[in-house]
Amino acid sequence: MRIGLIAPPWLPIPPTGYGGTETAIHALAVSLQAAGHTVLLAAPSDSTCPVERLGGFAPAQRSEMGHTNAELPHVVRAYRELSDVDIIHDHTLAGPLYRHRPADIPVVCTIHSAITAALRPVYEAISRDVSLLAISQHQADTAPGVRIRRVIHHGLDTSAIPVGAGTGGYACFLGRIAPAKGVVEAIEVARRAGIRLKIAAKMSEREELDYFHSAVEPLLGANEEFLGEVDSAGKFALLGGAVALLNPLQWDEPFGLVMIEALASGTPVVATPRGAAPEIIDDGVTGFLGSGTEELALALQRAAGLGRQSCRAAVESRFSAELMARRHAELFDEVLAEGR
Repeated sequence: MRIGLIAPPWLPIPPTGYGGTETAIHALAVSLQAAGHTVLLAAPSDSTCPVERLGGFAPAQRSEMGHTNAELPHVVRAYRELSDVDIIHDHTLAGPLYRHRPADIPVVCTIHSAITAALRPVYEAISRDVSLLAISQHQADTAPGVRIRRVIHHGLDTSAIPVGAGTGGYACFLGRIAPAKGVVEAIEVARRAGIRLKIAAKMSEREELDYFHSAVEPLLGANEEFLGEVDSAGKFALLGGAVALLNPLQWDEPFGLVMIEALASGTPVVATPRGAAPEIIDDGVTGFLGSGTEELALALQRAAGLGRQSCRAAVESRFSAELMARRHAELFDEVLAEGR
């Protein structure tokens, strides 16, 4: 197939630092191409994904993230340039609502955000003529009235991820500085468990900076090390040396790519049972699910006893980029056969 992929305009594909959605799009594009498909990627101009990339797009607009006035010109150009493909896979919010997209090319859209009450009518409208994909069963279940065509989990190319020994003597938190991500809770859990904590997190937007200075920075002490945002090599070195990834989510995250990145590194995950976490973590095998500081601290103390090869095997069998690409290709075939 000739497959057009539309990435959001916010970050390059792949991202140079934080960016779960962009990491997943990169893995999908590369894996679809490796499976013999032709992939045309509409993405920011500073992207380096090794597939055919369409020209004329602006560099990543990180400071405009979520702003419609940045997303719409990107979407309009993407649909104009993708006029000679069999199917378009859109990863934006505005794209499937664009009325001037080619009428004879079917569109599939992956929902990367939580389907909130405010967004539910938007996706209900989109699902009338676009096949919608959810990234977890939990995400799909939160959207009554929205027609979800398929649930396809994110995947990773594990060949590029080393399995770490986990001998660094620390737990790690990896994500962004925000109340929903649970960085304050991670500090409390690691202290209760008596285990050092390394924090690698995105902190560039105003609300992230404000939260760091007001709530996180005052808590940092001898037991914590704040690393800031790390690149891909730094991320996997950090994960590989950790006894566990601490992910005490305070919201129902639709997926949580960092959890399968940790497992691919051989590192168990200690998390709250929210969002997609129960779909990713095999409790007692590849990590522990728990609620409250005391329960999570006890789980963190036990995490070093879990098998790191079991963590890696879970990703290779359930969350590989090859499997993700195959499931997408099967769906694309179905949609094309229906003539939608």
